[in-house]
Amino acid sequence: MPALEHPLPPDASAPHAGLVRVGFASRDGQSRKIATHIAERLQADGLAAETLDLAAPPPVAQAVAGATLMVVVAAVRYGHHLKEADTFLKAYRAHANAPPLALASVNLTARKPEKQTPETNAYIKKLIARHDLRPVVAAVFAGRLDYPRYRWFDRNIIRLIMWLTGGPTDGTSTIEYTSWPSVDAFAGDILGAARTARETRA
Repeated sequence: MPALEHPLPPDASAPHAGLVRVGFASRDGQSRKIATHIAERLQADGLAAETLDLAAPPPVAQAVAGATLMVVVAAVRYGHHLKEADTFLKAYRAHANAPPLALASVNLTARKPEKQTPETNAYIKKLIARHDLRPVVAAVFAGRLDYPRYRWFDRNIIRLIMWLTGGPTDGTSTIEYTSWPSVDAFAGDILGAARTARETRA
């Protein structure tokens, strides 16, 4: 397994430890930042948690091994979740002993209040339907607009998307739309779901 960003105590892989593995698919770093924040909050609450970059994951059986709960934080790029998220979720869904799933979609559409729930955000609805997922917890977070960081092509495509959706089109703005209180609330939901899953498996 690749090096982990949140090393665990020696016995944390044991089922009783309530290990939560937080996978992320990130292109510009915001989904990774969200996943790291979630893992740190879970650790602060006494749960073993580690992050996993889905761009270079181990086989799914190894990725979920010992985990009480699997979390996937997936970014949207040009109207679609990143390929690595789709690839992982497809394998996860086919795995016979996969742990329960918590799922979060990160997209700029969610900067609009009416697009901030799993029931109203088309991206996460499509992702769940495409893979026939049954997440025990689901959330949608707005990402980060960072024009200076984008390459010329990406910057202009994103400007077009922002123009179509009523967002900033100046090509210079850096705006973090992510609601961190919402991320904290999601981490709290994950904590509850992990404890329930651990008790069920005990």
